[in-house]
Amino acid sequence: MKTKSNIDYALMLPSVILTLALSVPLAIFRDEGAEIVSKVFAFTTSNFKWAFMLFGLFCVVFLIGLSLSKWGNIKLGQPEDKPEFSTYSWAAMIFCAGIGIAIVYWAFIEPVYYMGGPPLGILPGSDLSAEWAGMLGQFHWGITPWAIYAIPTIPIAYAIHVKKASTLRLSTACKGVIGSHAEGLLGKVINMLVVFAMIGGVGTSLGLAVPLVTALIANIFGMQESFQLQLIVLAIFTGVISVTVYAGLQKGIAKLADFNTYVAYFLLIFIFVVGPTIFILNLWVNSLGLMVNDFIRMSLWTDPISQSGFPEGWTVFYWAWWIAYAPMMGLFVARISRGRTIRQVILGELVFGSLGCWIFFAIWGGYAIDVQISGALDVASIVAEVGTPGTIIAILSSLPAGNWLIIPVFTILCIVFLATTLNSAAFTLSAQVTKEIRGDEEPNKWNRTLWAIFLGIFAVGLLATGGLQAVQLASVVVALPLMPILITMLFSLRKWLKEDYGQMLSSKVIVLDSAQINSIDKD
Repeated sequence: MKTKSNIDYALMLPSVILTLALSVPLAIFRDEGAEIVSKVFAFTTSNFKWAFMLFGLFCVVFLIGLSLSKWGNIKLGQPEDKPEFSTYSWAAMIFCAGIGIAIVYWAFIEPVYYMGGPPLGILPGSDLSAEWAGMLGQFHWGITPWAIYAIPTIPIAYAIHVKKASTLRLSTACKGVIGSHAEGLLGKVINMLVVFAMIGGVGTSLGLAVPLVTALIANIFGMQESFQLQLIVLAIFTGVISVTVYAGLQKGIAKLADFNTYVAYFLLIFIFVVGPTIFILNLWVNSLGLMVNDFIRMSLWTDPISQSGFPEGWTVFYWAWWIAYAPMMGLFVARISRGRTIRQVILGELVFGSLGCWIFFAIWGGYAIDVQISGALDVASIVAEVGTPGTIIAILSSLPAGNWLIIPVFTILCIVFLATTLNSAAFTLSAQVTKEIRGDEEPNKWNRTLWAIFLGIFAVGLLATGGLQAVQLASVVVALPLMPILITMLFSLRKWLKEDYGQMLSSKVIVLDSAQINSIDKD
């Protein structure tokens, strides 16, 4: 456990100042700021969509190849290291940290948007648009996003658990390529970009969660939605994450993630059983078939002729969003993955993460598509009239026991889901600004709690001034310079693997002891 004197204020203060310097003007001059950011975002997605598409597919191909290669057997740790968490808790933390509130927000609604604006010239509102609506959510939340998350995880985990790096930062994982510059100006620029992207990513989660939970609470208690109620919701969020992040990984974050999955199980099973079970199963199987058949096509579809805007508005936006979140996920998952092999970590993220998202979209998205096409509930019209939070409430109310059971349980799920994500963010941000921290250590409690409170206060300011959307888009724009940084990390990993192991790849699980590493470092 680290002490106050171990905080790297030379990184912490400039990062916070940079974030505020970019965010405050966007919040104060929200119309002008939103317009500027939207133009920059449009320029980025339009002119670099080919790069985002190629990068997403590259992540999938690279990680599958790495997991199946001889390097996949390498253990991320020392010979005596065992996994710190059970496989269930490990998988739960990965999923909850990586997806958070977004999955419960979009799983009901996103398929309906796809039906109204499908890709590839498909007729809106047609039967084919409904089939593709079932697939597209699983594509945008499936293997590619989790591959993007896993790209920084492996180099960081190797750096802290095998190379025994003394800092938990992205710049440290680039050290194999940039050398001593990792501790210099270049390293500081990389880490400040990471902090800004992480805060912006958390802002995106808060931007989704606060209005939704506020609407849910107002519905439950018959209250009027207001800014004051939003502040109460934020205070609840901040309180929950402060307590759990103070408690640490084992006693706080892991237990919260476990509880989160149990609540999710209840809602998923309930809707699957009382909803159109056979339709959900048929649509899911059909969606998997479409995804397998058209995965490469959708991964590289830039729509250069008709320019409908679908790739920019959906695929490119999502890939950029995942990239902006990738540093946080890489740092967090690397920290909790000591004692596992490279193959286990890659397949854990790709399989557990993708399967979890597929189940949400199959059941909740399938239910939304069914009520839309059957005419039981005109979801598309409700979205246009009352917005997303109100539409989610309408969908939940259409279920048996919706108002008195499902909506309250769903509200708890939203709060816990977001708290788990913010816990991970506060933990990772505090580790970022710690001067020295080993792979088996946690940042000190006051540092972790301080970041949790800062994220809450930051969100209050953005909500009060209406600058949240501009900051969200600005954080996604950061994804463009993050791509070359993530690729640099892979070159660094490749260099380390060759230096450390060479041809020593005969056993199923490979580790180096401390004497071998010291010998290599001296050479």
